[in-house]
Amino acid sequence: MEELIKPLQDLVDRFRSLDGVGKKSALRMAFSVLDMSEEDAVSFAQSILDAKTKIGLCKCCQNISSEEICPICASSSRDHSLVCVVEDYQSVMALEKVREFNGVYHVLHGTISPMKGIGPDKLKIKELLERINEGGISEVIVATNPTVEGEATAMYISRLLKPLGVRVTRIANGLPVGADLEFADEVTLFRAIQGRHDI
Repeated sequence: MEELIKPLQDLVDRFRSLDGVGKKSALRMAFSVLDMSEEDAVSFAQSILDAKTKIGLCKCCQNISSEEICPICASSSRDHSLVCVVEDYQSVMALEKVREFNGVYHVLHGTISPMKGIGPDKLKIKELLERINEGGISEVIVATNPTVEGEATAMYISRLLKPLGVRVTRIANGLPVGADLEFADEVTLFRAIQGRHDI
């Protein structure tokens, strides 16, 4: 491919710096921006700036919020004694889509990963401990992903919280709908058996 003019190359590079965006997608997005009217381009740029300046973290659960307290934490209809601990904002959004959980959340902003230099001190675990020490929390559901890092983080949190007299549970992990047993790995099958329930 021939070399791009500098302003276009700079735009492509910006898009490529985003997670999951490859060369072709970045180039397609850059051309989409070029096809915008100047008014739309300004509006697009303003949306990026607004997201950066107007979105912060909820001082209670550490989820993203445009207010000091996010709508979930501010809701009187939620069960504030039940806290679901997740890795990131996307996990909150995924659980909220299901509409089955009526508690509140705590976002860790990652998992413990010594290989990446991420220790417990780099996560929002201290803030979780502060919430529990304030009282009123009866159960913490650890809903980190079923990865090596997610499991290690879940175990760490469990060991940390159990002495505080709060119930610590782990979400069940198992077979996705439509999966065949013969193709499942041992860990998935083990989780499916462990997470069994009455029907």
